[in-house]
Amino acid sequence: MSTAIHPMLNIAVKAARAAGSIINRAALDLDVLKVGSKGPNDFVTEVDRAAEQVIIETLLEAYPGHGILAEESGREHGSRDSEFVWIIDPLDGTTNFLHGFPVYAVSIALAHRGQVQQAVVYDPTRNDLFYASRGRGAYLNDRRLRVSKRTRLSDSLVGTGFPFRKGDNFKRYVKMFEEVMQSCAGLRRPGAAALDLCYVAAGHYDGFFETGLSPWDIAAGSLIITEAGGLIGNFTGEADFLYQREVVAGNPKVYGQLVQILAPYTRVIKEPEAAPATAAAQPDATDAFVAAAAPTPAAPAEKKRPTRIRKADLAKPGDAPM
Repeated sequence: MSTAIHPMLNIAVKAARAAGSIINRAALDLDVLKVGSKGPNDFVTEVDRAAEQVIIETLLEAYPGHGILAEESGREHGSRDSEFVWIIDPLDGTTNFLHGFPVYAVSIALAHRGQVQQAVVYDPTRNDLFYASRGRGAYLNDRRLRVSKRTRLSDSLVGTGFPFRKGDNFKRYVKMFEEVMQSCAGLRRPGAAALDLCYVAAGHYDGFFETGLSPWDIAAGSLIITEAGGLIGNFTGEADFLYQREVVAGNPKVYGQLVQILAPYTRVIKEPEAAPATAAAQPDATDAFVAAAAPTPAAPAEKKRPTRIRKADLAKPGDAPM
């Protein structure tokens, strides 16, 4: 890793590697794991909790005044009123992990006033470390990442994630899946969104889309993509995606073509009078809480034209430099 790594990013890397060690040790003997369920097909293990605990302890030891938003413990830890919030998924791809399918990762992001500034995604099975600081580029281990250069969706490999929770709109997803599948060279669904986003940044995928994701699934990967020259947004191509439970990403050309296909399927509420939390817009209590810290939605993009996420979109006037 570069010696010029940002101090806050360095702490995130330390926390991710500590969590990865716990995950790798547990992977050696999956039969003894205690597994619980948060809902149908939505599992949590003692490994998720132990990995999350070591991440939180590492971060708060270094930055005791920061806030924490974590998948398993929500906002129980850290400061609730800090402008700095760590967004953590200790084990993205738990179902893969439980089956010994080696596609899962640790995801840690730091947001300042709702804007992601530092990001780490660690793949413990390959010892691959994806990381980015805003304005400083994205890296895999010591290699600078750039998105792919393919220009046609018909030549592109696209990643996705299947809906799996009770209440997910399967019929809507199948229609999207069918349209994209017939427009691209291939679709893949490994099952860990944090890694999927990093694969876009690394050029392994040319694009990616998924519904039903939470902020901790995509916060780190979103910065890694933009720092690698890619675009990420909601289905209508706007920069307001982190709390909207729909995301599309890709290199600039492929992103625009995916937005054209996916825009009719958006569930983002546009009207100001519809802004208060509803069952459709805020599916759970955690989302309702974090939505208060979400960035102000960007202006709607023109039809069929993707919105490029510029540095200006990623910071508000007066933001402290990171």
